[in-house]
Amino acid sequence: MANPWTGEVAVWLDGRRHVAKLTLGALAELEAALDAGTLIELVERFEARRFSTRDVLALLVAGLRGGGWDGTAADLRTVEIGGGPVEAARVAAELLARAFALPPERRG
Repeated sequence: MANPWTGEVAVWLDGRRHVAKLTLGALAELEAALDAGTLIELVERFEARRFSTRDVLALLVAGLRGGGWDGTAADLRTVEIGGGPVEAARVAAELLARAFALPPERRG
């Protein structure tokens, strides 16, 4: 089971459950994959619902790699994501939200 308190999100690829998590290394990989812009700009695009499918794909790859998956963006393009594009976007947004959320004991 994915642990939301550690930033984990479950995602299904070809009927198999994977855990995705934006670790520091995964965030650095994501930043490099974005080519232009910052992670803050990416968060703002998701908050404003102005994200692209490229944003979703980059987030999923980074999160899956942070969770231990050794695939690439090319691999992700050929699998069936459980729930389709809408679920992929939801997982990507959830990864961002959990990566930057304060632990419950630190919230005011």
